[in-house]
Amino acid sequence: MRVFNQSTTFLGTVEQADPQACSFTLKLRTGDIISLNTGAETSYGVLQNLDGLPRDRVISANSAQFGDGTPQAKVAKYLRKGDTVFVKAIQQIGNGAERIDARDVKLMHFTPEGFLFEDETHWWLSQISQLANQWLDDLFADKRSYKLDDFVELYRTNLNIIGLPTDDNTQEMATLSRLIYGLSSAYLLTGAERYLLAAKAGVQFQRDAFRSLSHDGKYCFWASARQRGLYANKVSIPSTNGDDAGTIPLYEQIYALAGLAQYYRITGEWEVLEDIHRTMLCFDDFFQDEQHKNPAFPGQGGYFSHIDPTSMRPDEPVLGKNRLKKNWNSIGDHIPAYLVNVILALDPLPQNLQAKVKPILDFCNQMLDRCVNLIETKFPDPNSVYVNERFDAYWQPDHSYSWQQNRAIVGHNLKIAWNLTRVANYYQTQGRTGDAARAIELAEKLARAMKDSGLDLVRGGCFDAVERNPSNGMPLEFVWGNTKDFWQQEQGILAYYSLFNYTGDSSYLDLARDMSAFWNMFFLDHENLGIFFRTTEHGMPVVLDGYGNKAGHAIAGYHAFELNYLAHIYIRIASARTNRSDPNFCLYFKLDEHNHQTSINVLPDFCYPGSVEIASITIDGERRPPNNPRDFQVMLTPAQLGCAIVVEFKPGAKRKP
Repeated sequence: MRVFNQSTTFLGTVEQADPQACSFTLKLRTGDIISLNTGAETSYGVLQNLDGLPRDRVISANSAQFGDGTPQAKVAKYLRKGDTVFVKAIQQIGNGAERIDARDVKLMHFTPEGFLFEDETHWWLSQISQLANQWLDDLFADKRSYKLDDFVELYRTNLNIIGLPTDDNTQEMATLSRLIYGLSSAYLLTGAERYLLAAKAGVQFQRDAFRSLSHDGKYCFWASARQRGLYANKVSIPSTNGDDAGTIPLYEQIYALAGLAQYYRITGEWEVLEDIHRTMLCFDDFFQDEQHKNPAFPGQGGYFSHIDPTSMRPDEPVLGKNRLKKNWNSIGDHIPAYLVNVILALDPLPQNLQAKVKPILDFCNQMLDRCVNLIETKFPDPNSVYVNERFDAYWQPDHSYSWQQNRAIVGHNLKIAWNLTRVANYYQTQGRTGDAARAIELAEKLARAMKDSGLDLVRGGCFDAVERNPSNGMPLEFVWGNTKDFWQQEQGILAYYSLFNYTGDSSYLDLARDMSAFWNMFFLDHENLGIFFRTTEHGMPVVLDGYGNKAGHAIAGYHAFELNYLAHIYIRIASARTNRSDPNFCLYFKLDEHNHQTSINVLPDFCYPGSVEIASITIDGERRPPNNPRDFQVMLTPAQLGCAIVVEFKPGAKRKP
């Protein structure tokens, strides 16, 4: 090209800076080194969080010699060798030459070679608080206590970019549950009563408005949505969304449990666990492909993705393209949506309730093993670095389904890597080292493959949809555009931090930092205190075609909150390796005062044995040391039910080298 220019972004490490020439070189994750020029209008700063606090505290003794405020002085001050920086630049080709002019430079920390999202202990706490506060303000204005009627009247799935109601007043069940997950996670991290009150009212609303019990009380199905009309309210059992319309899709039923499971971890409310169990029985008895459930089924194992809301069968012709199909969501989503959190709450068995909950824990463990085995044996593809995501009843890959065809979603591959790492941690605690080894082998294989086949090594973050077998002669063939979606960034950040904690391999830490940097640089909507759904490859928010909405079917209050919650935990544990900041952190619980159990499980996540310990326990303001730092079951007296429980954790001395 003889003449060309474009705006772009680079993420890299400063190799060298030449203040006199107003230039510097940047080393990218690809290994390439590029030269950039600065000018009088080049701006400099430090990464900001949603709280809007200015964090530019950069001090440089070398800048004074160039004159205060000059372009040369700014290069000397802000472009320190070894620092990771984002550069917004203009790339030009003309007159037989190429030039890159830096127009904005953002440091990841005001101290050398630091990362605020790791070193500042309140980074993720502040982010989740800003998100939760704004979401509640948008829905309920200035309320600080919440009742069932508040959700009945004011909750809505769809909010525009500034948090105002759209013309669509639908109340979706799955997005409500995801918001309950977010509010529960915000309480777990901060202990702010507002979040727990809102989560409790949301749980009451979900159970009141959407729960449908079978005639004998054994099963619990959840209605998909509720629409408030002028004269009547309409509740829709089947989904009204896209490819799932007219069916009961399993993933909606799965995500009905996301909020309930996280809320149950805090309160231990028996009625909530009972609904979770009833719903899981539906999964096994209506969606599972086992001939002893129905002799007409193929009996190949796993869960069908859709059933007919009339006959409650997966083999009705009316299901069309969804008839007798299985997919990633019908198998893998069980693990992060609810299984991990229910098992954390029940293992070890709560004191005084052992006989009552042991069958539920056994059921959860069986389902976990079943799903993990299917992921390990059915999803990898010997002819592609990406997993297959859709299948027929006999586990033959389906490369003709609707929009997906023979295409990969990068975030699903990263999600498998993350959740198999979590499961490997759990298997290690059970002494199942062989099972752990199989899980981590696939997790690492996918995580490494995505580095070259899904991550943006020039700008950070990961891409969305790509062809599984590129035919364009390039490493990647994009399906529609090289955009980046917020939920996929979350999967990558958590995958690489958890793999770093499991293996100690610093290459995973580098990738986790790159993805975290892109998230905190470009996905935070500072003006409206929300999260952008999609950005361009270089970080500009995409707001057309509904992507500017703050809430909706695909956003809800889930992935961003899940990221804040688990990134805080994973990073604090990881900080014991990096030695950059205080590694301790707290979680907050409050068992329901009507509960009969005399213990609560407080392990933050499936963690590698010995990698985390309890530093102290505070109940109703009374602080005490743990009897055993590695015993994550906190004993309680009946008088302590309903009291605030604060558990302080610290990284353990034992971790995998």
